[in-house]
Amino acid sequence: MTNFTMTETAPIAVNHLSVNYRTTQALRNINVTIEPGSLIGIFGPNGAGKSTLVQAMLGLIPVVTGQVSWGDQPLASQRERVAYVPQRSQIDWSFPATVWDVVMMGRVRQTGWFHRFSVPSRRIAAAALERVGMSEFRDRRIGALSGGQQQRVFLARALAQRADVFFFDEPFVGVDQKTEAVLFQIFSELAAEGKIVLVVNHDLGESITHFDQLLLLNRELIDFGSRDRVLTPTNMTRAYGGHVQFFSAA
Repeated sequence: MTNFTMTETAPIAVNHLSVNYRTTQALRNINVTIEPGSLIGIFGPNGAGKSTLVQAMLGLIPVVTGQVSWGDQPLASQRERVAYVPQRSQIDWSFPATVWDVVMMGRVRQTGWFHRFSVPSRRIAAAALERVGMSEFRDRRIGALSGGQQQRVFLARALAQRADVFFFDEPFVGVDQKTEAVLFQIFSELAAEGKIVLVVNHDLGESITHFDQLLLLNRELIDFGSRDRVLTPTNMTRAYGGHVQFFSAA
C-alpha cells in the first residue's frame, strides 16, 4: 500500500535514470525530485531527450539504469493515477472516433473494457468537455477539428481520468492563442489543486513565465528550479550551445 491518499500527492523521485537508443545515450544519470502543486516546464533543444524523459518515467521505454518512484512504489505501476497526452504527431487522427468517444476513453480504467459507462462517468466526461470549452463539438469527428480543438479534447480526456499526475508532451504545437490560454489556465488550476503537472515545451518566449519551475535538459539535467535559477547565460549555453534568445520577466 502507498503511504499517501488520493488527495495527498507524494513527490516523484527520479534517481540515476539513463536511457540508450542502440549505441546513442539519450539520457545520462538524471536525478530530480518533483514536488506536487507546481506547473513544471521541461525545456531543451531538439534531441535533448525531453520526450524520452517522459516516456522513461512512465515505463513506456526501457531504461539502462535508474528508477522512478512515486511514494513508495514505481511510478509505472501506478498508471491508473497518471494522465499522459503524447505529441499530436503520434496520434492517428484518421481513426473514426467522435469527440465524445475520445473523452470517454478517459473513463475506461475506472469502468473496464466492454462495460457500459456509468451515469457518474458520463457526467465527469461532460464536465471535462465543458471545462475546455468543447461541449458543442461532442458529436464531431476528432479528425475534423483544428489542431487547437484537438488538443483541448485530449486535455478533456486527461481531466476525465481524475488523475493525480499529468504529463503533456508538446501540447502547444500548432494551437491557437485561445487554446494556449485555456491549457495554461487548466494546468495552473491542476497545480493549485496539488497535482503534479509536467509539460514538455520548446518555446522560450513569453509563455515560459506561466511555469512555476523549469527543468532544463540536454541528455543530462542542466538545472531544475525557478526561472531565475534556471535561465542563466551559463545554463543556456550548456543546454543550447552558443547564444540563444529567451524571454526574461523583470
